[in-house]
Amino acid sequence: MSKGSPGPTPGFLVWRLANKWRVAVDRAVAPLGLTHAQYSAVASLHGMQRAGERPSQRQLADHTGLEALYVSKLARALESAGLIERTRDPRDPRAVQLALTERGQAVTEQAIAVVQRLLESLLEPLGGLDAPRTRAFTDELTTLLDAPLAPSVPNDESTQGTP
Repeated sequence: MSKGSPGPTPGFLVWRLANKWRVAVDRAVAPLGLTHAQYSAVASLHGMQRAGERPSQRQLADHTGLEALYVSKLARALESAGLIERTRDPRDPRAVQLALTERGQAVTEQAIAVVQRLLESLLEPLGGLDAPRTRAFTDELTTLLDAPLAPSVPNDESTQGTP
């Protein structure tokens, strides 16, 4: 006799929430000419610039958690749209530094406001942005993001034949 499905796994729920958020942000920033990934890049760049940084593409990739090659592709598209400028780092000619243009700053500030309202809506069931449940949820997400996640290799020769 089957007991039925035990319910969704935490991994499935994280995946669903991440997709729900990505789609919602994509729709919210589309009128500003951005995708969710582009928003992640310009909003992160905005925050880094406010902290006095002029990050390289690698630093932006590390900050966002996106692959460096993908950030490079995003940066080229954002540069073509007139939202960022890419320049060679005078200290390291292999590195490319990024900065928002004046137009990029304006678009990014609009996008941040739009996404902030969306975030408030998402977190309403937890009591809102400043609620204790939201702070606890944020702490739990941070714990999970800080934990190393090495993929297992099912047929790894180094583990075969060991008890």
